[in-house]
Amino acid sequence: MLSNITLGQYFPGTSFIHKLDPRTKILATLIYIIAIFFAESTLSYGILAGFAFLVILASRLPILMVLKSVKPILIIVIFTLLIHMFTHPGEHILWSWKFFVITQEGLETGLKMSSRLLLLMIFSSILTFTTSPIVLTDGIERLLRPFKCIGVPAHELAMMMTIALRFIPTLLEETDRIMKAQTSRGADFTSGNILQNIRNMLPILVPLFISAFRRADELAIAMEARCYRGGEGRTRMRELAYGSRDMFAYLLVILLFVGLAFMKWGKACVL
Repeated sequence: MLSNITLGQYFPGTSFIHKLDPRTKILATLIYIIAIFFAESTLSYGILAGFAFLVILASRLPILMVLKSVKPILIIVIFTLLIHMFTHPGEHILWSWKFFVITQEGLETGLKMSSRLLLLMIFSSILTFTTSPIVLTDGIERLLRPFKCIGVPAHELAMMMTIALRFIPTLLEETDRIMKAQTSRGADFTSGNILQNIRNMLPILVPLFISAFRRADELAIAMEARCYRGGEGRTRMRELAYGSRDMFAYLLVILLFVGLAFMKWGKACVL
């Protein structure tokens, strides 16, 4: 299960998506996520899925690797589907047994909600797969810079978010190493009921927290040794700058956004 979590991992490349400005990718991801909630019909969900597929092809990412990022949330997706199937009211009953009732409306709503979660996870994973942590930090900081006038610590927030994202794979590797070490000492993490599994997690959580605090202390010492004093007066070897490819990417994602918004509200406005 731990090997299926790919959040925070970076896949180096020279594709069109890799070369985009990080601000473009961050804003495009946010616009796409908002557009997901505009989708209502099967056609709109097909457009969103097709757009995500084209972005994966343009980024030259292995499709299996992108799909692998969905595995950690499959339980949540299935749970969401079941909740809507059995609780959403409707007139067209597809199956019933005692107090369990599945309606066509509930099934359609469950599929829509599950599709939203899948598309959101896939498109968000493309952002981290195609953007290095350092570049992602610069992009977040530049986007938050206008809010510094009201006291928002843009650089510090960007640094904290990126460090947290960067250390997810490291902590997962550490967890896997601890689990293998505990298994070799006779620990069992596969059998037993829920309470026993929770109790079995204690030998993992204690050394994991100790390791996390040790890594945080080492990182703080390393940053102090390099005279890190925040973002004030800090220069960069490569300054972020928009190019023609960024304008083209913005145009595509805005067209997607406007198209889905029109599909949801445009017909009513025309009538």
